[in-house]
Amino acid sequence: MTSHILSIRHGAVLEARLNRLEKMNALTCAMYGGIADPRQQAISSNSIRAVLLTAEGSTFTAANDMAEFMSMSGDFTASPQSRFVCAINGATRPIVAAVHGRAVSIGTTMLLHCDLVYGTPDLTLPFPAYIGLQRASALMMLGRLDAAAAVAKGLVNATVPADELHAHALGKAQALAAKAPEAFAEARRLIRGNRTQPDACMTKEGEAFARAVIGAEVREAFTAFFEKRKPVFDRLGTS
Repeated sequence: MTSHILSIRHGAVLEARLNRLEKMNALTCAMYGGIADPRQQAISSNSIRAVLLTAEGSTFTAANDMAEFMSMSGDFTASPQSRFVCAINGATRPIVAAVHGRAVSIGTTMLLHCDLVYGTPDLTLPFPAYIGLQRASALMMLGRLDAAAAVAKGLVNATVPADELHAHALGKAQALAAKAPEAFAEARRLIRGNRTQPDACMTKEGEAFARAVIGAEVREAFTAFFEKRKPVFDRLGTS
């Protein structure tokens, strides 16, 4: 496992903690594998009954590592990022997330597949979903979702003071891990419903992502970020 992902055991709960402080926990391909490892361990180990996602520092994650991201090529639907989202969507053990600061892009996407999410009052989610077309459009295109709004719209279960967040989320994960495993697993499957539709949606999103990431607009956005300027899209023309 990469050193940027800490694996910590709490009895029947396995914690995966992002630990790349110098880059605000921006995710590399190796880190995606490191986050997925606890899920695989949970599947293969009867003693692991829940997974807890956490992060060090002031930011949960600043999304993908841009330098690595810009160098990627080939089939993005088979990328570590895509494989990770498919893996977390198909997790057979409950996943609890403790989120603080900003959870950008994939940082928000992964929360949508967690069973329970707890955040601090300073939490912001730049890309909300599952809240209705018009509200999602307004929030995604014009602004960000703060912690109170995330709770109100059902994306976050509750906000918790920063110094209590880890203990609170761990306690919830331990409560889930203590449930009768077979009955709990069946109840969880019923709650989550037929996963065919989310899987199909994720495939379409992956295809759209693959087209976008090699496009001129994404390259301009990343180049502008590294050059510390605003992106200029009107000079790129239309596709």
